[in-house]
Amino acid sequence: MLSEFNFFRHWYPLSPIEDLNPNRPTAVTLLGLHLVIWKPKSSQNYQVFLDRCPHRLAPLSEGRIDDKTDSLMCSYHGWQFDSQGTCIRIPQAEKIDAIAKNRANFCVVKFPCRQINDLLWVWADPDSVELADRTPLPLSPQVDASKGFVWSSFVRDLEYDWSTLVENVADPSHVPFAHHGIQGNRDKATPIPMKILRSTGDAIEVETKGGFNTHITFEPPCRLEYAISFGDRGKQVGLVTYCVPVSPGKSRIVAQFPRNFAKTFHYLIPRWWDHINNRNAVLDGDMILLHQQERFLQQKQLTQSWKEAYHLPTGADRLVIEFRHWFDKYCEGQIPWSKEGIADLNTVNGSANRQQILDRYSQHTQHCSSCRGALKVINRLQIGLLSYFALAVAGVALMPDTIRLRLGLPIIALALLGLGVYGWLKFWLKPKFYFVDYIHAEKS
Repeated sequence: MLSEFNFFRHWYPLSPIEDLNPNRPTAVTLLGLHLVIWKPKSSQNYQVFLDRCPHRLAPLSEGRIDDKTDSLMCSYHGWQFDSQGTCIRIPQAEKIDAIAKNRANFCVVKFPCRQINDLLWVWADPDSVELADRTPLPLSPQVDASKGFVWSSFVRDLEYDWSTLVENVADPSHVPFAHHGIQGNRDKATPIPMKILRSTGDAIEVETKGGFNTHITFEPPCRLEYAISFGDRGKQVGLVTYCVPVSPGKSRIVAQFPRNFAKTFHYLIPRWWDHINNRNAVLDGDMILLHQQERFLQQKQLTQSWKEAYHLPTGADRLVIEFRHWFDKYCEGQIPWSKEGIADLNTVNGSANRQQILDRYSQHTQHCSSCRGALKVINRLQIGLLSYFALAVAGVALMPDTIRLRLGLPIIALALLGLGVYGWLKFWLKPKFYFVDYIHAEKS
């Protein structure tokens, strides 16, 4: 190993800013670090603290933002912390002066953070603030409105490890099969020869030729980006993924989807509709496969290396091979989970069932402001439609016979239509925010 790669001394996106709730703290995990995101009501900027009150180690993510002091309050004993992490109030303190003199001992650990390209970024090492200031963020050149791009953002927690996520995104040849009928067609799969343009400790760049010209960039530890050009008018579409290590066997994908054409169409489709029908469906297609693949590979690696466990004979495997070589060379094939006192995957994670692996609600919906809002509207519509049906039937029943046929028939017809809409919401639309089983054998 030439030099050790420090996973903690890098910038990571935690969430699209539009998905954060400014009125309450949000818990998130990065590299085994339990963090809390919150925003003072008088500020436009979010803060990221260690999710641990210095008093008795209660989670600050269960706290609240105090209206009077504009600070983060721990719900266990009411200690309060300002935007710098300084303790400004201890309700139980008998001697205020003593608290003031020892205030440094009562601070919350604060992490450097930035708000750029519609994402909230955090530097994972709170002890290297100066280095964080000097280190550029791994921003995509495609997420740039000045270049004519529009984009949308997406976040989802995944039931497999960071290395499995990077390896999967680095493999375009799986798309026609794992995502048949959504993003690809298995009957049209072709070889994908790759040319390695650069492979260093700082970046791996690959070019593919075919129907489209594709430039793929992996900037460790998290940015893995596709820039796809087609046509003779400079049209370009991108896939910008940030592969975020959460804990052993868990990762988070923060993705942005830029393009420089069809901009009006981009604004017409609700974000939540795209999420339930496209973005989540794509990840569902991978989830069961990768969850199991990861465990099989781990079992194999007890006695052999990935080079012996995998068989990678085609040009389409080049980027996966380059990534694995990089991971071995600079990281010894592992993330330093032990730094946070976390056991390895064998110890902490068994295999989950399909409902857990494909749980859209806990992995995405609860994190996404658009999907949460749509689900709230759906619930209200269901109540309204049922109420209207009940009132309509009761009202028509009480009508005089002379007007029941003339007025009651249209009312009942409308009520039946509403009942049909209720059924569509309940049995087709609403489940898409919670769980949709993905069975590849049924994708014809």
